[in-house]
Amino acid sequence: MIPQALLDTDALSAIMRKHPLAMARAQTYLSIYRCFTFSIITRYEILRGLKAKSAIAQLAAFDRLCATSQVLPLTEEIVVRAAEIYANLYQRGALINDADILIAASALVHGLVLITNNEEHFRRVNGLRRENWLQV
Repeated sequence: MIPQALLDTDALSAIMRKHPLAMARAQTYLSIYRCFTFSIITRYEILRGLKAKSAIAQLAAFDRLCATSQVLPLTEEIVVRAAEIYANLYQRGALINDADILIAASALVHGLVLITNNEEHFRRVNGLRRENWLQV
């Protein structure tokens, strides 16, 4: 059984670019869960990149994707979990950026597997389940 998942920014970007490996996994996932789930942080990261490039057609496509996806907001519970993750990483000398911490916290709070190609950063987060849709 495929677990319910939260898409990291790099995974969602790969799907939007129609990367063959990511697309195959995404289609299988959608046949079970019907929509993607990602954090409002991922929405921000993709929006800022598309707007910086004035990518009008891609912005419209992304807006359509967001309308059919579950975009998780930041909540008090996610912020508290993110602060705990930050403290743990800081104490271990293994910090990652705040956006990644908030995305990891979102996955943990909602009990979702994180789909990411950024395994180097996310493997540092204790208890975070990960999958990479860009590797065979």
